[in-house]
Order: sequence, then C-alpha cells, then structure tokens
Amino acid sequence: MSQAKPRLQLLIHSYWPESTPPQRRWQRLTESLRADGWEVDVITPAANERYTPAEQMPTGAFTMKPQEGPAGESIRRTRYLLLRNSRVGRFLSDAVSSVMMVPRAVTAPRPDVVLATVPALPVICAGWLAARLRRAPLVVDMRDAWPELAREAEVRAGPAGRLMETVVTSIQRRAELVVTVTAGFAERLRDRDVDRVETISNGVTLEQIPELEHRSRRAGELRVAYLGNHGESQALETVIRAVRSIYDRGEVEVTLRLVGSGTQKEQLKELAQGCPAVEFHDAVHGEQVWDHYRWSDTALVSLRTDWASFAWTVPSKTFELMGLGKHITATVTGEAAEILAHAENVAVVDSSAEALVETFTELARDPESTPVSSAGRRWVAEHADLPRLGERYSRLLKTFLRP
Repeated sequence: MSQAKPRLQLLIHSYWPESTPPQRRWQRLTESLRADGWEVDVITPAANERYTPAEQMPTGAFTMKPQEGPAGESIRRTRYLLLRNSRVGRFLSDAVSSVMMVPRAVTAPRPDVVLATVPALPVICAGWLAARLRRAPLVVDMRDAWPELAREAEVRAGPAGRLMETVVTSIQRRAELVVTVTAGFAERLRDRDVDRVETISNGVTLEQIPELEHRSRRAGELRVAYLGNHGESQALETVIRAVRSIYDRGEVEVTLRLVGSGTQKEQLKELAQGCPAVEFHDAVHGEQVWDHYRWSDTALVSLRTDWASFAWTVPSKTFELMGLGKHITATVTGEAAEILAHAENVAVVDSSAEALVETFTELARDPESTPVSSAGRRWVAEHADLPRLGERYSRLLKTFLRP
C-alpha cells in the first residue's frame, strides 16, 4: 500500500488570483510544496476586486465548492466583507473572514500541519483554533514585525489593541514553529521567549524576472518609478515633497511615477496637486510592471526609517528590483540596507526630503550614474530564489510529520 501524502492546511488572507506580496510568496512556496509531494488545502477569502487583475476576477455567484489552484492545491474560500479601504476597514474585513475560516478549516481533510500567515493578524487566531481543533501542529509565518509594527503605527490604542497584542504574542510562544522573513525579527522573537524560530526570507521566482537594459538619457533628466503600496509605512509624502522642491527650483527635470494603491493614495494626490513632475497610476500586473521599470532610470524602495521595527523589515519589492538589475534608490535602514549593498548600483539615502533632493539632483546631472548591474541578480539567485526557499520550507514542515 502506498503511503499517504503529507497534507498542509494554509490559512491566508490573500491568495490567487489576487496579486499581493503574501499571495506571490505563498503561491510560489505552494508550487514547491506540491512538487515535493505535499497536498495543500488553502483556506482563504473570496478574491478581493481591489487586488485582482480584472481579467482574472471570478464571475458568477460565490460557491463553497473547493477550487483547484494553479499548482493543483485545493482552495476553500470564505465570503469576503468588502469595507472602506482604510486601516480599520481592512482589519474588520480580515477579522470577519478569519472567523469564517475556522469552520472551513475543520471541515477540510485532516491536515498534518496547520500554517497561518500574516500580515492579517486575525488569521493567526483562526490558525491557532483550527490547529487545536484538528490536533495538528501550528506554524506561524510572520511577514511583518508584529506586534512592534502595530505599536509604532499607533493602532494598538484601547482594549481591543492591547488584547490583540497579548493574543498574538501568546500564540507566537505556543506555536510549534514561527517562521520570519528576516533574521533581525527572529532575534526579537527569541528575546521574547519564542524559542522555536526559523527564517525563510521573501524572494522571487528569478526565471520570471527579466533583466532590463539601461535607458539612454540626456544630462539634467531623471525618471523615478515606485511600484507598490501607498500606505503609512512607505513615507511617500517625503518623496513627493522632494520632487516638488526640485521642480520648483527648475535646475533639473525629475519625474516621479507612483504606481499602485493604498490607504494614503488620495492624501498623496492632494499633496502632489499642481506639480506635474509627480504622476499617479493604478496598480498593474504582469508585463505592465516591467514596462514601468523600463520607463524609469532608477527604481525607488521607500520605507519609513523612524519606526524601529523597520530595521528588521525588508520590503518584498527589494528582491524583484535586484533581479531586474535596475538602478535602485532606497530610503531604508538595517537589514534591507545590508541586502541592497550586494547590488552594485544602489543609492541608499537618508529619508529626509533634503537628502532625496540632493540625490535625485546628482543622479539627474550624470546620465551614467544609474547603470544596470547583474550583481544583485546573482545574489538573489543564491539567497532569495523562491523555488529554493520552498524546498527548505518543505524540509522544515516535514519535521512535524508523525512516523
């Protein structure tokens, strides 16, 4: 008699056909797990139209019937409560979806391992309850530095915030394993008496990332592209102020292209009003992503540096940009800055508007100051290629299988 395949139950707030950082991470990891013999049951909400390419948005009525995913995984969906695109609205939507995940999880085939992934904090609670009800080990995949990030963003005020922080910390300690995406946050967890911690970084499927060519340009001109979330964590208001200042001076021509969505986008548009040097574009997918980077001379990685937890946070776009070989301008600290140092064409800049004005002006004046380089791509191939990371994840999960 052939031995039954190991089974993983994955609870996640965003999955295919959405296009988000957690979806991209876990769709690639799921492919690796499936290739290594795992059955995977994904418990996730219905696709959110805000993050799903229009051509892939499901049509017709919601169904409870399991759906086969791109790698042969079984996807079991819950309804999704689409509320206002704000911090509170997203949290409430995630909380309702997480409650509905539990009955979906306990009626799915019995798993060998339950894995819950954030940044949607309520999913941790659903994962813990599902693991206890199914008597399976729990693995928590922490993409962000919670609860430190919540504390610094001042979202923990009041009894509900304090309760969530207590619950998250308790589950981190009780889980059979916590997986972080940075070594720095793993150390923070160990300092909080979370003993079973491993690090498997974010990454990309390198074979899907093109190598871009250098764009010829005249002296005095610079194109800057940012693709990603327009939220509080990115401090894009500082970048806009810098570009507006350069525009007002009129010494060089710097164009900033912001592509994406987020809770701060409308405020950012108001801030940039009357400045033609700042462009806004809707989120794009597939080949259109590369087209925006081809347009640019330097790609921007922006993260606030006044929140201590971002010293052990690495934006997921970092690996994509290193793979492209494009020149990168980055306002980051800590682990992200250390990783970017492996690419030879990166300007790591202080997060002040004055520093950005100086950097963008210098880059604009010298057309050869934004070269492409393959050094970053070579580093990604060695350290952040998702198929290889998936193989390591599979080995970790197999340690919880019963003989």
